[in-house]
Parts: sequence; structure tokens; C-alpha cells
Amino acid sequence: MKAGVEGLPLSPQPKYGAGAMLFHWLLAAMIVLALVLGWYMAGLPFSPARVRLFNWHKWLGMTVLLVAALRLAWRLGHPAPPLPPSMAGWERGLAHLSHGLMYLLFFAVPLIGWARSSAAGFQIVYLGLVPLPDLVGKDKALAALLAQAHMVGAWLLAALVVLHVAAAVKHAVIDRDGVFSRMLPSLFTNRNP
Repeated sequence: MKAGVEGLPLSPQPKYGAGAMLFHWLLAAMIVLALVLGWYMAGLPFSPARVRLFNWHKWLGMTVLLVAALRLAWRLGHPAPPLPPSMAGWERGLAHLSHGLMYLLFFAVPLIGWARSSAAGFQIVYLGLVPLPDLVGKDKALAALLAQAHMVGAWLLAALVVLHVAAAVKHAVIDRDGVFSRMLPSLFTNRNP
């Protein structure tokens, strides 16, 4: 742990609650899976396997949308613990900006994908059971535009995820200021100096 005033260790940082941790790690796993699956299936030739992967990707995207909504609702009722005073102003600003952009993309990327599927004439039937309404009418030109917007959004989200992970590693390895451990269950953290 980093030394504080007069060589004393910094006090442990307040942690996120169990609900926030659950939503964070669940959403992180689903987003990484959706990104990997999306890039993998996009390069495949048309086949029944590709159609199946597209359906899984869509179902995963709709689940991301649902979990993101639940996470946002949870967050509104359970504010994040304060950032440590040792963080520079630019770090705080970048943290708030990147988190805000990630929340925006948690919703925008799946919604654009849903609209793209609608415009291409492929209704999403969630988990093969629940038909979701089309967001837009069938329109080939709009489908192509939305496909590009979905891909750009996915790349932006991937870049933010990489930035988020890099910041977490910096705080864990270089700064050793307890910021990273705030999102880890106590099982994985050692509070003893």
C-alpha cells in the first residue's frame, strides 16, 4: 500500500457494494463476449452456424441492454464511493468522462444493433421465445448505415474498455492507491498493510 502523510499507509478506500460489483463484472463479461462474438461472426461466410452466432449475439446484446438498465437503476440508488483525494483532477475528470461514455454506449450499441436488425428485416426473437418489436421499418440503406454505426460504437466501447482496464492496472500496480480493489469482492483483497 502506498505511504500517506508522514510515512503512514493510506487508509483503505471505501468499496462498492455487492450489487454494484455483481452488475460491473456481469456486464464486463457480457460485453467482452459480445464484442469477441461480433467480430468473429462478421468474418464468417453465410451458413447455419453464422446465423446461430448472429442470434446469440443479438440475445447477448438484448441482455446487455437489460443488465445495463438494471445497473443504471442500481447506481442511481447507490452512489459510487468517493474517489481518493490523492487522484489528480485530470484523472478524476477522465474517470467521470470515460464512465459516462461507457454508460452511453452500454445502451447505444445494443439499441443500434436492434434497429439495424429491424431495418434488415430480421426481427429479434429473444432466446428464441420472445419476439421483440421492430424499432424501424425494413430499409436496406438504413440497415447498412446502422451496421456501420453499430460497428463504430462497438469499437468505441472496446477502446473505452481497454482504457478502463489500463487505468485499473495503473491504480493497482503503479499507484497502489486502493482504487482497483474497490470493485473487487473482499475475498480477492487483503486489507492488512
